[in-house]
This record gives sequence, C-alpha cells and structure tokens, in this order.
Amino acid sequence: MGTRVSQPRPRLRCRSPQWVGAPRRLLLGGGGLSVRGCVRPGMSALEWFAHKPLGGGIYWIQERFYESGNRANIWLVRGSERDVVIDTGLGLRSLPDYLHSAGLLAPGAGPGEAEAAGGGRRPLLAVATHVHFDHAGGLHQFDEVAVHSAEAAALLRGDNYETVTWLSDSEVVRPPSPGWSARQFRVQPVQPTHILQEGDVINLGDRQLTVMHMPGHSRGSICLHDRDQKILFSGDVVYDGSMIDWLPYSKISDYVTSCERLIELVDRGLVEKVLPGHFNTFGAERLYRLASNYISKAGVCHKVSTCAMRSIASLALHVTNSRVTS
Repeated sequence: MGTRVSQPRPRLRCRSPQWVGAPRRLLLGGGGLSVRGCVRPGMSALEWFAHKPLGGGIYWIQERFYESGNRANIWLVRGSERDVVIDTGLGLRSLPDYLHSAGLLAPGAGPGEAEAAGGGRRPLLAVATHVHFDHAGGLHQFDEVAVHSAEAAALLRGDNYETVTWLSDSEVVRPPSPGWSARQFRVQPVQPTHILQEGDVINLGDRQLTVMHMPGHSRGSICLHDRDQKILFSGDVVYDGSMIDWLPYSKISDYVTSCERLIELVDRGLVEKVLPGHFNTFGAERLYRLASNYISKAGVCHKVSTCAMRSIASLALHVTNSRVTS
C-alpha cells in the first residue's frame, strides 16, 4: 500500500512514446496512469494493463483503471534463462495473458511460461515483495510463485486480514467485467512453489536477484537486489511517499533496522536506482533521504500515534472482511 500527497497531473496524449497500450486520454502523475470517463462494459487484459520499457530487459507495468495511492507497480525482469514478475497487482485481469499478448514474453509462449529461443520453455516466476492485496492479488494466475517464509502461510490460506484487503468501487474507475463490485474482491489462496529467505538468489541466467528480508511494513516484506546493475526492487519497504508502519504485522523497530540496511546499501555504493512498489523510480540520494527521515521520526510520539492507527486499521479490516465472507 502507498500514500502520497496529491500533485497536479499534466495531461498527455495517448501516443506518448513512454507507455505502451495507453488509453485515449491519459493523466500521468505519481509515476502512474489514470483514466476517467470510460464506460464500456468489460475489457481484455490488453485494455486493463499498460507498460513502459525501461531498458535492460525491465518493464514497468500498471493497472490503468485502478486509481488509488494503493495502485502497485508491477515489474517484469527478463533473463536469458528465466523471467521474473515482481508483484502482480489486483488480479482483476490476467497478467500472464497481458505479458503474452503485449509481446513481452517470447513468441509462442503460453500464459504461464515463456518460450526460450532454443525451443524450450523459459520459466516465468511471480515474486511477491509481500502479500498485501495490491501486490499479491494476481499471484493465483501464475504456475510458479515465490514469497517470503514469514507470509507463506497467510498466502496459502487466503488470509485477507493479513493481506489488508481494502478496495472500494470508487477506486476502480472502469469495472473489469459487467456487474463487478469491490465487495466481491478477495486475495485468493495460493500455494507458493518457492519459499524465500534472506540471502536467497533468484538466478535469471544473465542476472541474479538477491533476496533481502526487510520487515517493518509487513513481516514478510522483501527487496530484490540486482547487485551487478545496482538496481533495488524495493516493494513497499521504501517508495517516494509516506512509509506505512501502522498495519497488522507492521513493526516500527523492524522498519528502523530495514532502513539502516538501506542506508548501508547507499553508503557502500551498491544501489544507484530504486524501482519501488508505488509511484516513481528514484536514485541513491533520494533513497538515503527517505530511509534517514524515517529513522529520525521513529520516536516515542510516532510509536504512540502508530499504535492508535493500527488499532483502527485492524478493526476496520476485521469488519470489512467479515462482510465479504458473510
């Protein structure tokens, strides 16, 4: 989840070279796409998503019609032997179908896998930086799913309290299908095929992503670090907005430790670019400032106010999810 003070959003034409699959009218701001005024019933995966190539085999994907500070960034990282999707959005339309139809995977591949140039199948792995609904809602669409061990059980049982499922009709400005309602939305139970731990390395062939367990926002939050390219996929551990530490299973002391690790990455020159879970990408200087600011504010007053907010959020989530299941 992400929160950010709203800013004026300049209008761009649909043929902007930056985003592929852009709708007729765009509002680009906060690092994302925004669409209003579309009323056609239902849509395909190609309509629901849009992507932007960043170079080096990395693609930035977003859900066009989910207008919220909680709209998560989705990252596709292509390798010579394996492709990885980092976070999957809400799952209201098939992300594997989009990857295939948009030509982001090798020609001829099925929705769950990519076909290697040599005629074999190149595996496609979906990695959740954490199991919150805005990041993990589409995990059930993939054959191979990886999540940190601390949240594997919650994903397996479809625990919509731990996934902090909180979606409103007003945030989905064009229903994905006729009669769709946010009240119906649930993060579906998923059996992870890969259980991640600190220090694990995801091998893509020509690049490796190292797992960094960075709890605080949630107990199973991770970053993925491409050491060679000095790129950090940070999930919700850090993004250019207010860092949330008042949800169920958030923990301020853990967050401080994680921020100290982020600062160490910068001090050692190991990160030059951050691809976060929400909003725009940023560099090492901004990463250092965001992590330092959190640590400086994590005093007694912050802890007291956070405890109150966590109690309110916990109650609201219990009520909301009890209504969905009833």
